[in-house]
Amino acid sequence: MSKVKVVFWSGSGNTQAMADAVANGVKSAGGEAEVLTFDSISVNDVANDSVIAFGCPAMGAEVLEEGTVEPFMETYETRCSGKKIALFGSYGWGDGQWMRDWQDRLKAAGASIIGGEGVIANNAPDDAAVSQCEDLGRMLAQA
Repeated sequence: MSKVKVVFWSGSGNTQAMADAVANGVKSAGGEAEVLTFDSISVNDVANDSVIAFGCPAMGAEVLEEGTVEPFMETYETRCSGKKIALFGSYGWGDGQWMRDWQDRLKAAGASIIGGEGVIANNAPDDAAVSQCEDLGRMLAQA
């Protein structure tokens, strides 16, 4: 199996904790995970990956982080058809609309969402959210 990239942006550490849990799930299923931040890679670095995880918290009025993640995703959407993508992130307000919008964008661009929907956590991920992230990682390893 190839290495699964787990790419995230985190302002408070909550989404980073989720990224680490996704990577732990990949590893527990016998896969290899590489945890990266959005600002450390370019779209070209992941363009050939058929399976990948992305994490971003809700920002502002429940949108993706606008300085790094949104521009990255705008470009990535044009290259994600046929990819298997897992999504995760934390939020402090709202009801998860940013995650539903993110899923819809990627599905409309031809990607498949691993697990059917993204994993979200209200603020710091609790034990249930960590477990869901680990499950997501196991699904990635087997995708």
